[in-house]
Amino acid sequence: MSLVAKLGRVVVLFGGSSAEREVSLNSGQAVLSALARAGVDAVGYDPAEGGLVGLEALAPDRVFIALHGRGGEDGTLQGALELLGIPYTGSGVLGSALGMDKQRTKLVWQAMGLPTPEAEMLGPNADWQDVTRRLGLPLIVKPVHEGSTLGISVVHSAESLATAYHEAAQFDARVMAERFVQGEEYTVSLVGDDVLPAIRVEAAGGFYDYEAKYLSNETQYHLPCGLQEADEAELGELCRRAYLAVGGEGWGRVDVMRDAEGGFWLIEVNTSPGMTDHSLVPQAAAHVGMDFETLVLRILACTLENRPA
Repeated sequence: MSLVAKLGRVVVLFGGSSAEREVSLNSGQAVLSALARAGVDAVGYDPAEGGLVGLEALAPDRVFIALHGRGGEDGTLQGALELLGIPYTGSGVLGSALGMDKQRTKLVWQAMGLPTPEAEMLGPNADWQDVTRRLGLPLIVKPVHEGSTLGISVVHSAESLATAYHEAAQFDARVMAERFVQGEEYTVSLVGDDVLPAIRVEAAGGFYDYEAKYLSNETQYHLPCGLQEADEAELGELCRRAYLAVGGEGWGRVDVMRDAEGGFWLIEVNTSPGMTDHSLVPQAAAHVGMDFETLVLRILACTLENRPA
């Protein structure tokens, strides 16, 4: 039996109600178009419109999750699909929930001795001077449960830390400050058991924010990334270990900074990466000869395997 036949009916979930809805709509449409070209019986569905009842009515054999952010990437949807007995792409309940939480991801990495910048949680009554004394400057302030760099800002003084906190708090009740690693930014994609080539990201403004990710045509994606072969192999293995440490499965992406001394620092994981024309996983896959349709089918093929207990 061919892979397409084994997949049966696939429902692509996109949209949702998170702050990353617009990006998700673009990702979902790209995935849906690729499945149609591959001859897969596929239909798109926005859970914001009909919830789980509407999904069940479509009678999916499996689901491709192209949702980003809370409600789609944080373990809640994964738990519901587990209860419904519907196979789905990406990480399970634990990996999704943990990967969405930047602080707890960091705690797991620290416990395992994996390199990640020091950080601490912020509150409205924090002593901003003390925070900068402990972590140093510059700092990066970010919502704990958001993706796509929403609500993130780089802080260069204690005076601007309070403003950055309140901006981030508009997106999430939990906000963290992290030592900002000045250097080159890399991202490593994982599909199945494969670690794809690293991409070095160079934003025109020096910071890879929402505009640089999705709107700017000036952001440069260096592939090959320019690292020596041994260094890229070290980076790939670090990202593989980091992803598995948080329970990542199926496919995902790990973001890393490299400091002036050549040390790699883990920043965060993404368990439901973007699949738009600006997205990084499709770029890395294309570099090894995997076109978009093949990538989507490869991700779906993981749903045919039994999840680890």
